[in-house]
Amino acid sequence: MKLLYTALTMLCLSVMAEVCSTCGLPKDLCVCGEIEKEQQRIRIRLETRKFGRANTIVDGMDERNSNLATLAQKLKTFCACGGTSKNGQIMLQGDHRERVRDFLVKMGYPEENIELQ
Repeated sequence: MKLLYTALTMLCLSVMAEVCSTCGLPKDLCVCGEIEKEQQRIRIRLETRKFGRANTIVDGMDERNSNLATLAQKLKTFCACGGTSKNGQIMLQGDHRERVRDFLVKMGYPEENIELQ
């Protein structure tokens, strides 16, 4: 009888949803990612490099909560340009400020938190 009880307990524990350590909600209902996106102040600016080359710089994103390398790869694909992510910034070759803003809004970042310079 004890073996059956243990098996049922393990079955019940494996069926229970995982709980988020930050907000206390089940993982499928967790709102931590959305809250973190709303709290970030993102700046998109244009820098001119050597020989007058334009670079779009995206900064203000939290490195711990969002994978900058993956986001940089998606932005490079969307804008059809080269670039990298270093020191908490995403650098794209060329002037892509409007396209980057539109892409970030589609990704769920609030438009009022994105500043173009």
